[in-house]
Amino acid sequence: MATTELTDTEFPYSLLEPFPSPLPTNRLASSALRTLEVDAELSPFVRRTLTLAAPSPHSTSEPQEKKQKQDPDESQTVLQTTYRATTNRMLRVAVNGFMESLGVVLGVMAELDVDVLKAEAEREG
Repeated sequence: MATTELTDTEFPYSLLEPFPSPLPTNRLASSALRTLEVDAELSPFVRRTLTLAAPSPHSTSEPQEKKQKQDPDESQTVLQTTYRATTNRMLRVAVNGFMESLGVVLGVMAELDVDVLKAEAEREG
């Protein structure tokens, strides 16, 4: 059986750890994940992994009792992205392209999504 695990010799260049993109709700994080994973990496020299995760315990300001009552899936509000590439240039180009796509997705959410507008209004008010 062939393994799909990427070895360090095939794709030696990577970000040190997955870079997080926190979003206000699981629904928005899931939407971003589904939107971004549709576009596969064009280069066979780059591999990308997108996952959802819960924020680290010390990075949120929610009370502990609210976190405990929350559905585990609903707590996954951080889009984590991992990149591996055969060269440092391919890694840089792929990550730059991804950041542009992420910026477009977040911009559309900010313009059109009610949850984002509500969260901004609550912060300002």
